[in-house]
Amino acid sequence: MTKITFMGAGSTIFAKNIIGDAMLTDCLRDSNIALYDIDAERLHESKLMLENLNKNINDERAVITTHLGIKQRKAALKDADFVINAIQVGGYEPSTVADFEIPKKYGLRQTIGDTIGIGGIFRALRTIPVLEGFANDMKAVCPRAWFLNYTNPMSILTGFLIRKCGIKAVGLCHSVQVCAEHLLRELGLWEKYNPVTWKIAGINHMAWLLEIAKDGRSIYPEVRKAAEKLNRAARKKEAEKHNDMVRFEIMKHFGYYNTESSEHTAEYHPYFIKKLYPELIEEFNIPLDEYLRRCQNQIAGWHRQRDEIVHNKQLTHTRTLEYGSYIMEAMITDKPIEIGGNVLNNGLISNLPPEACVEVPCLVNRNGVQGCAVGELPPQCAALNMTHINVHNLVIEAAMAKSRSLVYQAAMLDPHTRSELTLDEIKSMCDDLFEAHVRDGVMLEYK
Repeated sequence: MTKITFMGAGSTIFAKNIIGDAMLTDCLRDSNIALYDIDAERLHESKLMLENLNKNINDERAVITTHLGIKQRKAALKDADFVINAIQVGGYEPSTVADFEIPKKYGLRQTIGDTIGIGGIFRALRTIPVLEGFANDMKAVCPRAWFLNYTNPMSILTGFLIRKCGIKAVGLCHSVQVCAEHLLRELGLWEKYNPVTWKIAGINHMAWLLEIAKDGRSIYPEVRKAAEKLNRAARKKEAEKHNDMVRFEIMKHFGYYNTESSEHTAEYHPYFIKKLYPELIEEFNIPLDEYLRRCQNQIAGWHRQRDEIVHNKQLTHTRTLEYGSYIMEAMITDKPIEIGGNVLNNGLISNLPPEACVEVPCLVNRNGVQGCAVGELPPQCAALNMTHINVHNLVIEAAMAKSRSLVYQAAMLDPHTRSELTLDEIKSMCDDLFEAHVRDGVMLEYK
């Protein structure tokens, strides 16, 4: 019997997707599913929901157990074959609010704040100690398990797990598998060209659509032309905006479309969120504080959804595109699949550092997740990736050494932060964030 341990199982909707997918996968139907969380109420709700699913779509074949708090963590992990990670340390309040409101006092604005930038850095710093605890327990009670990480910041956390903890881990994001289709739909070209072939590589949330072709012929020239035309019209004052304006602008100037949304991309570069040019926010349709609004809407929405999901005796599920169940299936059955996964570079992308965590095509079979060689990225794409990789690597070293000075330096290298604040302002802002997170009990003290 396969054992799947879900860390952060109080994420009820996501647990429905990943575990529901497993219940619809023949080789995973009889799994032992261990749900772990530190929130008793949310853990109980997820169990009720999954029990309904187990009955309705799986003939009650899975065995579901719950494990609350750090004292039960090893029991949740014991003999696991797969560990799914979806935790968020500190939650919306107090941590996410502080990550946005404190930088705002310094004039630094963010959209999402979960990948890089000051929000991504501090999210990583408070998450890494928890993941280190998971990894230590895994080495003790399930040393052969694969760790499937869905928690952001993806590159920093997955890189830390592989490089510093020595466990088998892969980072998973849904942006790769929907990238090409999203682009063509946005341009009104999907019906004309579907199906297409594509190739994507880079780093998480800034991987590059290197190729997009129909019947062996590149359609990139038409895509670039259509995107530039759409953006030219949308940038005019009082024109109708669309949600891909930042990505299209990056493609115009650097030649390639990137995998993550414009609201993310706007804060990954120093070009768009500018105190000196506030008109760019409206011009490029940039939703400042977007993640705060999403959290507020999700919290309010959950209160409305709880009964229809948790207590719905007729609850059902359709298998999603999330990679989790397909990876587990491929490893168990040895029927290979290709995914876009986050793994250690080690030469897969030849013009990025070997220690970087990269997002590349990966082969999955009984041997696990194996990254595929990509070769060189276009130099401009590699250069943009490096502005993030430098921050990723410094944050990992800062977390290992509990070094406040390395955190300062990581923030000083962040493209958006350094374009808006002075060195002294960055240092002071970091100190304020340290004080808030240590006071709220979600971060260890850094010296």
